[in-house]
Amino acid sequence: MAEALFPHALFLLFILSNLGFHANAQTRGTRNAFFVFGDSLVDNGNNNYLATTARADSAPYGIDYPSHRATGRFSNGLNIPDLISQHFGWEATLPYLSPELSGQKLLVGANFASAGVGVLNDTGIQFVNIIRIYQQLNFFRQYQQRVSALIGREEARRLVRNSLVLMTLGGNDFVNNYYLVPYSIRSQQYAIEDYVPFVISEYKKVLQRLYGLGVRRVLVTGTGPLGCVPAELAMRSENGECSAELMKAAALWNPQLVAMLDQLNGEIGSKVFLAANTNQMHMDFISNPEQFGFKTSKIACCGQGPYNGLGLCTAFSNLCSNRDEYVFWDPFHPSEKANRLIVQQILTGTNTYMYPMNLTTVMNIVDSRS
Repeated sequence: MAEALFPHALFLLFILSNLGFHANAQTRGTRNAFFVFGDSLVDNGNNNYLATTARADSAPYGIDYPSHRATGRFSNGLNIPDLISQHFGWEATLPYLSPELSGQKLLVGANFASAGVGVLNDTGIQFVNIIRIYQQLNFFRQYQQRVSALIGREEARRLVRNSLVLMTLGGNDFVNNYYLVPYSIRSQQYAIEDYVPFVISEYKKVLQRLYGLGVRRVLVTGTGPLGCVPAELAMRSENGECSAELMKAAALWNPQLVAMLDQLNGEIGSKVFLAANTNQMHMDFISNPEQFGFKTSKIACCGQGPYNGLGLCTAFSNLCSNRDEYVFWDPFHPSEKANRLIVQQILTGTNTYMYPMNLTTVMNIVDSRS
């Protein structure tokens, strides 16, 4: 759906508020739970249980997933949360709405993400029944109550405190709100220069609420080059160039996001944020797709119309035979191969991509103190 942008992943940030605590908890044998919040870039099936058009529960989605069946992931195969879990040897999280999420499976963590959502409550209104971000946080509180009943309140708090969290929001507030239609309500209320700080201020409240729920390691993705996805090329590009308007929005968003996170860091009272420049990773793909083994970064594997960027990916769409040759799986979402390359940079990237350190270094610091 038009919201889960591969470009979403521009700045990944980690709230790591007390590494010494995490090490002590690991000494006591506390497992690493993994929690996921956000939109379709990270949704792994919650929308399957909702009456909404923002779904990926039919073929050809999932064509390269281990089961070769659609799961609700907006991908031909694995998405970013899957690949992070895979790297660390963790069991993949289940959607929070899945009836299978009970008992010991709760201790793995949970995925609360819902395709179509943004920071703002009016983002994605065309999808009607989606799990907006504050409802995702309410579900997380409910999750903690369920885990407390299973292992006790203190162990549940420790599980959450030592967890890893992924938060992916922001892109939909542009493509499924401000720029959704000409003369949208938000574009009439705000010039883009004023809209961005407004959304950033609302995002800060979301992150404060999340921090207040006890988590201390959070990966936060920003927006990437929004104007370069096939859907936007199909609607706005004359000769394959990225949309200048959407690229301007991304250029405004990301520095302000970093500044907001720095401010949060100061308010929390410790150096808690790490940033990953996945915007540069994505621009690498766009500038020279062949260098990364791709045939194209402009045409989606699955779709129709110019750049295969119009409408939905369905059983009646054009479908490429080799998904590994395409940066984009559908008009908005990355292929599994693109996801793998992004996650590899998150895990091991240099300071060009990860600042001040990559995720592997962070996890090794935790391990060395245990």
